[in-house]
Amino acid sequence: MDGGFDYGRLIVRGADRPGIVASVSGALTEHGANILALDQSSSDPEGGRFFQRTVFQLPELASRIDELNASLETRLGEELGLDFRLVQVRRRKRVGLFVSRADHCLLDLLWRQRRGEIDMTVPMVLSNHPDLGDDVRRFGIPFFHVPVPREAKAAAEKEQLNLLEGNVDLLVLARYMQVLSGDFLAELGTPVINIHHSFLPAFTGANPHQRAKERGVKLIGATAHYVTEQLDEGPIIEQDVIRVSHRDSAQDLRRKGADVERQVLSRAVAWHCDDRVLQDGATTVVF
Repeated sequence: MDGGFDYGRLIVRGADRPGIVASVSGALTEHGANILALDQSSSDPEGGRFFQRTVFQLPELASRIDELNASLETRLGEELGLDFRLVQVRRRKRVGLFVSRADHCLLDLLWRQRRGEIDMTVPMVLSNHPDLGDDVRRFGIPFFHVPVPREAKAAAEKEQLNLLEGNVDLLVLARYMQVLSGDFLAELGTPVINIHHSFLPAFTGANPHQRAKERGVKLIGATAHYVTEQLDEGPIIEQDVIRVSHRDSAQDLRRKGADVERQVLSRAVAWHCDDRVLQDGATTVVF
């Protein structure tokens, strides 16, 4: 988290060229903003892509943000051809959670949100199974059970979309064991983050930990990525691994893998909520 009521973030991306940093700083300074942090990256100083995340403090930001946005549109959009996004830090992102039966990622995110470790609100949890309803309600969060039968998946996704519409800025698949359709992703219109174990693609399908044990795997891990229509091929946000050995049973691998999944997913969600992840085609820049 970067601050409170009068704090903002400016996210900039576009073709690299001289003068971008000066223009960003100048536009903010002209409006009386105090720059607190600035991170930038260029894929190539000659013809590359430029990315920047700036955190600033500006008194009465809420009432002045439209004026600042108009000025940035002139300085950055029209004059430099850059895309930018202006964010008020006090407006926490609304994060919807999808889950099936495994509870480790879901409960970890809810616990971190309650403790203030992730700067988000959780308006709802949706599941294709009823198992975790009581656990979610103990956090004071609405839980919706939407079964997804194979013969009526489109109707189930329509019900999910009706619940999500206008209520979320991000959807997180906290071990949701259903593939989202391209129509669902297009209609949702918000980013989606997924977590999966990093045995892929060698150990897909059922019981990957037992097959990993049988093959003598020495590293297990997890990958958090944005969801696209291409299954498990979206831009990667975060990854991590831990070592295992022949002494570990399949159950040990499952337990250790769950620990890594929790950590990787929570970092990815926290970074997204803090506007630290900038997508660039099939990859990401993470500040």
